[in-house]
Amino acid sequence: MKLGIFVAVLLALFVGVQTVFVVDEGELAIVTQFGEFKRTVDAPGLYFKTPFAQTVTRMERRIMTSDTPPAEYLTLDKKRLVADPVSRWRIVEPLLFFKSVHDESGAKSRLDDIINSEMRRELASRNFGEIIGNERDPLMQRVAVAARLQTKEFGIDLVDVRIKRADLPKEVQESVYARMRAERDRVAKQYRSEGEEEAAKIRADTDKEKTILLAKAYETAQKARGEGDGEGTKIYAAAYGKAPEIYAFLRSLDTYEKAMDQETSLVLSTGSDLFQYLAQPKQ
Repeated sequence: MKLGIFVAVLLALFVGVQTVFVVDEGELAIVTQFGEFKRTVDAPGLYFKTPFAQTVTRMERRIMTSDTPPAEYLTLDKKRLVADPVSRWRIVEPLLFFKSVHDESGAKSRLDDIINSEMRRELASRNFGEIIGNERDPLMQRVAVAARLQTKEFGIDLVDVRIKRADLPKEVQESVYARMRAERDRVAKQYRSEGEEEAAKIRADTDKEKTILLAKAYETAQKARGEGDGEGTKIYAAAYGKAPEIYAFLRSLDTYEKAMDQETSLVLSTGSDLFQYLAQPKQ
């Protein structure tokens, strides 16, 4: 008896669980019976269904985000561009959504196809510079408008579409970076060449100024030496006029001093002027 009561209670609990269901505030629900649509539940609360015969399919009421896988597109000026769009969307017609795509996975797959198609069409009508510049936002608005018209067929309201990242393909990036490095090297080489040229000019100007200064100094020295020699000649001439013999003697000594050293042997003629000065005076 007790066992029968226990089994009956368990059965009642099991049937009760299969009879009620709860819809949260952020959810929508579709009730089907053997695959056939019965009703839509779009308000939160506790609801009843036929146990075992009816099935509840829950859907997200809030705005959802879908990242479309990166794809390569061709621009109007034949530039390749890799972009990964991101879209925001929500379910507005649960029954249509359920019948057309069934769940979020099917919805994202359809969204990816639609957005890629519209992206390809829009990007093919714009140059690369426009896409990465100020034209990106208007372009993505046009993509969203065109895609929204198609997503309505699936009970989906497409809120907006944005490009999360737009870049060149990897092989093109490497080529661009190589050109950038070559350009930097060329500019650096040009600057070094201009610097060396300027340094050579400075050195040439410095050498020129040095040569001019040395020439002027030499000229001044020669002028001073000439003036000194001239003054000395005047002094010698004046001395010669006053004492010719002493002047002749000093001149002879100066001459022999320059011509002789300690190892020089000098042979003098008895008729030479120096011999006369060196000879013993007569008693």
